Amino acid sequence: MRLLRSIAVIGGVAVAAASFTSGAAFAAPVPAIAVPGISAVTEDPGGRGPERDPGSETSTSFADLVKLAKTGPAAKATAGAIDMPTSYPFQPTLTVYPADSPDATDLNQTIAFSELAPRLNQLMAESDRVSTQLVGQSTAGRDLYLVTVTAPESTGETARQSKWRDEIRTAPAKAASDPQLAAEYKTPIWISSNIHGNEWEGTDAAMQFIEQLAVSEDPATVAALEDHRLYFSLTLNPDGRTLATRATSLSLDANRDMVTLTTPEARSFVATAQALQPLYAADFHGYTSVLQVEPCGPPHGENYEYDLFIPHGYAAALQVEADVVAAEIPGNTYYDRATGGVTNTNTGNIKIPYRDTPSGWDDYPPIFTAQYAAFHGAVTSTVELPRGRTGSTTTPANAVINTAVAKATMESMVRYVTENSDVMLADQIESFRRGLTGAPKDSLTAADVAAVPGPDQWKEHWDVADDQDPVQLPRAYVIPLGDAQRSTSDAEALVDTLLFHGIEVGTLARTTTVGGVTYPAGSFVVDMHQPRRGLANALLDLGTDISGKVPSMYDISAWSLAYLWGATVDKVGSTTDAAIGAVVPLHRVPQDGVLPKKSAYVAFDVAGVEDYRALNSLLEAEAPVWLLDDGRAVVGEAGLSAAAKAVVDYDIAFEAVSAADVAALDEATELEQLTIAVAGSQDDALALAELGFTDITRVTAADVQNGAATGTTGLEDADLLWVGSSFSLAAGSTGRTYVQQWVDAGGSIVGRTNQAFAVASTYGLVSGSVVAGNGSGNGIVDVDTPEGSIFSAHPQDASFIYPAYWFTNLGAGTTAEVRYADDVLLAGHWRPSGAGTNGPAAAAGQAAVISGESASGSRAVVFGTSPFFRTHPKGAMSQAAQAIFWAAAGD
Repeated sequence: MRLLRSIAVIGGVAVAAASFTSGAAFAAPVPAIAVPGISAVTEDPGGRGPERDPGSETSTSFADLVKLAKTGPAAKATAGAIDMPTSYPFQPTLTVYPADSPDATDLNQTIAFSELAPRLNQLMAESDRVSTQLVGQSTAGRDLYLVTVTAPESTGETARQSKWRDEIRTAPAKAASDPQLAAEYKTPIWISSNIHGNEWEGTDAAMQFIEQLAVSEDPATVAALEDHRLYFSLTLNPDGRTLATRATSLSLDANRDMVTLTTPEARSFVATAQALQPLYAADFHGYTSVLQVEPCGPPHGENYEYDLFIPHGYAAALQVEADVVAAEIPGNTYYDRATGGVTNTNTGNIKIPYRDTPSGWDDYPPIFTAQYAAFHGAVTSTVELPRGRTGSTTTPANAVINTAVAKATMESMVRYVTENSDVMLADQIESFRRGLTGAPKDSLTAADVAAVPGPDQWKEHWDVADDQDPVQLPRAYVIPLGDAQRSTSDAEALVDTLLFHGIEVGTLARTTTVGGVTYPAGSFVVDMHQPRRGLANALLDLGTDISGKVPSMYDISAWSLAYLWGATVDKVGSTTDAAIGAVVPLHRVPQDGVLPKKSAYVAFDVAGVEDYRALNSLLEAEAPVWLLDDGRAVVGEAGLSAAAKAVVDYDIAFEAVSAADVAALDEATELEQLTIAVAGSQDDALALAELGFTDITRVTAADVQNGAATGTTGLEDADLLWVGSSFSLAAGSTGRTYVQQWVDAGGSIVGRTNQAFAVASTYGLVSGSVVAGNGSGNGIVDVDTPEGSIFSAHPQDASFIYPAYWFTNLGAGTTAEVRYADDVLLAGHWRPSGAGTNGPAAAAGQAAVISGESASGSRAVVFGTSPFFRTHPKGAMSQAAQAIFWAAAGD
């Protein structure tokens, strides 16, 4: 039985996507492998997992990560939304796969992935209420199922429902005044589960609930299915479910990936959110010792319409509390609000973060499922189930408890929405109306909560600490073309991502001047008069320095694509201004690649991620390529066929090269395909592969020590060592001697954090001191690029840190290539701790990236910023690629 693999582009990374012949078996699951330098994960009480580096619980070996993320042509998306059925029921025969062995579900007796298709096939055969469609595949190729439970619909009825769904978003004023829509629109409720693979029981509860709904003759159930569609995403991470890993097979946490979209699992969730436009969405997780149901405490994301979100969000949580408490599920636990502890005695309470957690469990970053879905007009909740793991899984007994709690929670949520859907639908319509009309953003503060209509139980818990920071919405974001654009390829990749998120983007029909700045025709425009303006602004705006707002943050505190993805993006005007000019709607990023005719030498700017992917593809094809100081790559005549392929694959716009530039090539170094040894994590492997470096091998200090005598260290064929984690060899050891000889022979070192500094300084490539910022500090920082820097051809004004490092007392031959600005933190959460020497003020003006070179010509570049964090800072990723090529050319 054969596993057939094709290459599918996932978030700019080509991922091996599996399709299967009938009856084909999955390849044997990859056992969990610890990557050196990554500490083991300890589940936190909050259940969402560690604050940093969730990929440390890796489900895939380092070598397999590189294969999965091997570079390929970039996607050009029209939109993320999936095609929905034209009538209900929609009942294809699902492919049934053999059982996996081993399978983690054998340990806790939850439903195995291989059992889902047979059970769904049977349900569809027995009930015309149940439909199932595929909405993608996991990294390893397992099907992602979306189950719909609703009363049957004819083609005409489904078409009318689809028309109303679109009308609610695109013509909200019309939708609000349509009595037939109000009476007959089947409001959608979405329940998803298991995006963290080792949090199982939401899937089991959903299956039990579906089986109940499929046959129930209870009048309330029958009425609910006439008036609503209930959607179930049964398992958002079937690979992790099978392997007992939180992460996907890319060793990334998909519940941190809704903005970046590196994983196919996150892309499927985003596409489903667009397609469903749910009125209410709940995502089931575990484990927090006691049932926990959002909404959350501060800080609250600035771009949410919180007055439309919190009243029913909190009221629904209170109903879940009442219903689950009343059920008195054997083995369930309860929250003691007096002590903040958990007890087996029924106290009458579950835990509701908005009420019970003053800070540390927040609604801030839209990287989580529930926080992301809220930008599609939904009231949302993350649900944490109570009973935790014993060893690698929950016990069968605890799984039974969690499943019962989850099912009771689902039933309660559905009942709340069915009883309140009319007013909740009016709120959803209003959220889209505000966006489409460009209404000013009114942040919710303690001064105006009394006037908010709807359920008011939440009001007594709101105080000044909860206040949303104000947002001054622009009229538009303009992504210019021409000389004002730092990177055309990064600009197009950014627009492609916005389109996938369902953000409306257009292009200027003609050259237009706005606020004294002239933008060429064809420049991209994100007009902020659009239904999903909250999502658009959350993705593109800078954000806020919230360091003084709460003591700590649960996860990242800043994520702006406009500041971190390498493209020039201008914020134009105010939301109350007139439109900036004639804008043509865009559905797909235009292909503008070109190869000049009759030119023996051609060149292109190497500024963005896609440019480096193209450059590496040219080198892999053995084309003659030179990288010039002005940031252009020149391709010789023997490489023109490879250049023509790069036009098609990477949309590269080549230009003819002047005779003077051709003559200057005699003084330039011709590039070669690089072999990179990597001491690092999944972030390093995935980011390097996304940049097009395909000849990557893992190396550890132990490998070098053990193989030094025989020359089988992993470094012997490497041009460069990338350091992203510990790579420490004892003084006087054979391993250290070997590495020193490798460096003296021309090997170079590039990497990040104090670990890379330690390695580069140990082998004489840089000198000075490294200072670590507060380990929880994260955000977008202002940086300066000195004249003559290796990055000066395509400088960037901002970078990302989590945490920051900086370099002081630089010795002779060690150069600051980037410095932190005097006012360092632009947005995020970074405050000093202890003696106060690890905060932003201490980093001001200090070196953020340094370089050095030895007498033998070996070079080093060390980043104190975080260029590879979850593959998110695309602009910094291209700087890392530039550093690699500069360092490799040193010898």
